[in-house]
Amino acid sequence: MLPKIRSDYKSLTGLEKTAVILLALGEERGARLMERLEDDEIRDVSYAMAGLGTVSGKVVERLIRDFSERFAGTGEILGGFDSTERFLARFLPSDRVQEILSELRGPAGRTMWEKLSNVNEQVLANYLRNEHPQTIAVVLTRIRPEHAAKVLGLLPGNLVQMIVSRIIKMEAVPRDVLEDVEKTLRSEFMANYVRAHGHDSHAIMAEILNRTDKELFEQIMDPLEKRMPESATRIKQLMFTFEDLARLDPQAIQTVIRNTDSERLAYALKGLDDPIQQVFLENMSERAAALLREEMDLLGAVRARDVEEARDAILRTTKLLAEEGQIVINRGSDSAAYLVY
Repeated sequence: MLPKIRSDYKSLTGLEKTAVILLALGEERGARLMERLEDDEIRDVSYAMAGLGTVSGKVVERLIRDFSERFAGTGEILGGFDSTERFLARFLPSDRVQEILSELRGPAGRTMWEKLSNVNEQVLANYLRNEHPQTIAVVLTRIRPEHAAKVLGLLPGNLVQMIVSRIIKMEAVPRDVLEDVEKTLRSEFMANYVRAHGHDSHAIMAEILNRTDKELFEQIMDPLEKRMPESATRIKQLMFTFEDLARLDPQAIQTVIRNTDSERLAYALKGLDDPIQQVFLENMSERAAALLREEMDLLGAVRARDVEEARDAILRTTKLLAEEGQIVINRGSDSAAYLVY
């Protein structure tokens, strides 16, 4: 399916019109203008430019006809990540360019509302619970209804009532109000979100390897440790291991236990350090913990392969629960360390 060409002049926001003119000027001339903007203005224009898509030649002509006859025949232009990166690279250091681009990419989606619809509902709810009910109401009416429902269900009951009341009474939201809300979300929420969950190639590889079996993992990591030892170490540090389960909050651990067969759990806990075993046992009833200890004792010596298979199966269950939003995986108390699926 061919991308839709934007041909309605009135549909463009002020920032989008600025982005069109800068693109029409070309990278060199446009960059000269863009470098005169403040940092927050550069970020705002970059967002607009990256999400612009294809703009028809007629719209371009209308926007730049007062500048020069040269621009009257510019024709269609295409705004995207590549053109935005080239623009920024003309006047910003590479690390600053990558910082802005990582913010732009963030979760999947062209607009801010599409991106928010792809943010884990628990993470979004944690942010919104500190916002004014009217702001929350605006956000929930702009994201996908099914996602809004999940977020709403994670907010405190008294706050939910205020939000619902405002949604029911809400009239058309003025464009300038929407733009202000979007700008706040970009600067306060999305920038922090990307820094916490950004596009780290090592993290992506770690997540892929987390989902492989032990044989494939060794087949990949053994040569990698010889060719790229620093990267191999970084990936291992980022991988979510069975021992990391002990760092989950008690409610999450209990959810994992409820979704795990007792025999599999007995195999998985064999050979673990006592403190890690204890985390699991403390999140069970006394009777269930006693039965599990008894089952572990009855197993006696077990094959390492069986233990690894049991742990891998529980890890897969844990990540499935995270993907379904039933638990949130984290590596400690720092909220920036949360792993969101």
